[in-house]
Amino acid sequence: MTDILYTGPIPAERGGELAVVGGCSGGGRSLTNTQNSQQPNTCCFCWCCCCSCSWNEEERRKRQRRRRRKSQDTRMETTPNCEACTKPSVEEIRLWSQSFNKLMRNPAGRNIFREFLRTEYSEENMLFWLACEDLKREINENIVEEKARSIYEDYISILSPKEVSLDARVREVINRKVQEPTPHTFEEAQLQIFTLMHRDSYPRFLSSNIYRSLLHGGSGTS
Repeated sequence: MTDILYTGPIPAERGGELAVVGGCSGGGRSLTNTQNSQQPNTCCFCWCCCCSCSWNEEERRKRQRRRRRKSQDTRMETTPNCEACTKPSVEEIRLWSQSFNKLMRNPAGRNIFREFLRTEYSEENMLFWLACEDLKREINENIVEEKARSIYEDYISILSPKEVSLDARVREVINRKVQEPTPHTFEEAQLQIFTLMHRDSYPRFLSSNIYRSLLHGGSGTS
């Protein structure tokens, strides 16, 4: 399968901090590398005029609710198949610890990170990100509308068990844009979820048994 290349705005990693890269230019963008991205930032990404940790706190509450839903055996559709990919080399696996962008650009890396997210009941973050990437490659207007509606129902609606954590401002933007959807309707939301995975889940992934077993000769994804 062709490696997915994120074409929207992304946080560029600079000395452990995140800086938003400019908007979409219509073509593929390479992702910035760093040696320090594995260090967690103690404050959440700022989307308004100041920083707070309410966003991460809301994510924790949503995660707890998802655990209760699962324990009550509520409806959750069968997990879609992972992406087709080749087994990652040891060097590739090592590079994932240097940059979240490197991890997300690699199909095997995305699959393994997705397995980790599943253990934390937050797999929907990766599924939403992938769905947005798929939407941005679509050129048929009718299919764009259909996929946008599906993404909204699956990941934005508060009635969905796979709802992702977004702040109020981004939700307002989506509610306006979804009336006349384009391939980039969810771009701001995708960036926010990308940042959430980077800040919240990625540091724990690097210290997880899943990743450490790969570093020490565990089997990769095939």
